[in-house]
Amino acid sequence: MITVEEAEKIILAQTADFGAEIVPFEMSLGRILAENIKADRDLPPFNRVTMDGIAVKYEAIENGISTFHIKATQAAGDAPIEIEDHNECVEIMTGAMLPLSADTVIRYEDLELRAGLATLVTDEIKRDQNIHHQGRDKKLDDIVAGVGQVITPALISLIASVGESEVRVKKMPRVMIVSSGDELVGVAETPSPYQIRRSNSYTIQAVLKQHRLNADVLHIPDDPAAIKRQLKNCLQNYDVLLLSGGISMGKFDHIPKALEELSVSKFFHKVQQRPGKPFWFGKHENGVLVFAFPGNPVATFMCVYRYFLPWLQSVAGQPAKSPQFAVLNNRFSFQPQLKCFLQVKLHSNEHCQLMATPVEGNGSGDFANLADADAFIELPLGRNEFKKGEVFRIWPF
Repeated sequence: MITVEEAEKIILAQTADFGAEIVPFEMSLGRILAENIKADRDLPPFNRVTMDGIAVKYEAIENGISTFHIKATQAAGDAPIEIEDHNECVEIMTGAMLPLSADTVIRYEDLELRAGLATLVTDEIKRDQNIHHQGRDKKLDDIVAGVGQVITPALISLIASVGESEVRVKKMPRVMIVSSGDELVGVAETPSPYQIRRSNSYTIQAVLKQHRLNADVLHIPDDPAAIKRQLKNCLQNYDVLLLSGGISMGKFDHIPKALEELSVSKFFHKVQQRPGKPFWFGKHENGVLVFAFPGNPVATFMCVYRYFLPWLQSVAGQPAKSPQFAVLNNRFSFQPQLKCFLQVKLHSNEHCQLMATPVEGNGSGDFANLADADAFIELPLGRNEFKKGEVFRIWPF
């Protein structure tokens, strides 16, 4: 049995590059850029007006002119209208291109408009005011977004603005989620008194969807031949298998033996943690990784957040996220010589400290408790008592 830290190190050492693919930019939210995005022209592409008002030549104000004849009105998207005399101005709207013959924009709030004339009502006018100058943000061919960046709504806007209708992104691994067990029935079925409905697969699938990974789902019975046949097919068609159940010491836990017979090398089996002690991890000779989680719902849920998502982030080429911490809000006791991943409810106190209140359930099978919690708090191995006010790492979900 290995420690949580050892398990993490082994898993993160198994990174792989799954290549890249081209997707429509509007479908790329949450994906990881696999190319640099460059500006196809200066940003902004022209001297852009940032306030509704009038455009003038500042030299006119220096010469004492305070009333201007409005020559025309220019909206955003219109061709610029040039002024010819110092006592002329163009009424101009936000977003419009500044005429070459003007260098200052005076907002409506600083003007009195009457009978085709615009008169200044303030002396606080500065040359170049209310103008977003061409190329101030980015120049032609400047990189506006780089390889490895997560595509956010703000980045979608930027990608659209430089005319990239398609983007190259990191390809996600092909993932199959496999549950096993004759005690499990479909969601729409009515279970017998000794059966339960399948839920772990859908839980994992939902977590992965939040990270823009669409995984397939498969359920196999507790039959050694069927398990081996189905797993063999999965190993030939997917990059990662996420198994739930069938890996403990029970008489019907056939998964470890089937994996061994299918040439999947075991890196470890059992981790010093609760929940999730029977966690199994290995690699097929063709490179397919197998994460085999315990069947208890809370254990599966925790292992996905603690192990699989950090691996997925590493594969995507993202820098490791900074650990998050919280203050334990209540005293807690834990007797087994295991690292405890305790379910907690998070809130901020009056000092803006993140507080973690234990949500104690009835073990790793108490999945109903997850709905009342926000995170797992990671309590270190080698201790049995944890005091109120101590700070520990958390894994928010």
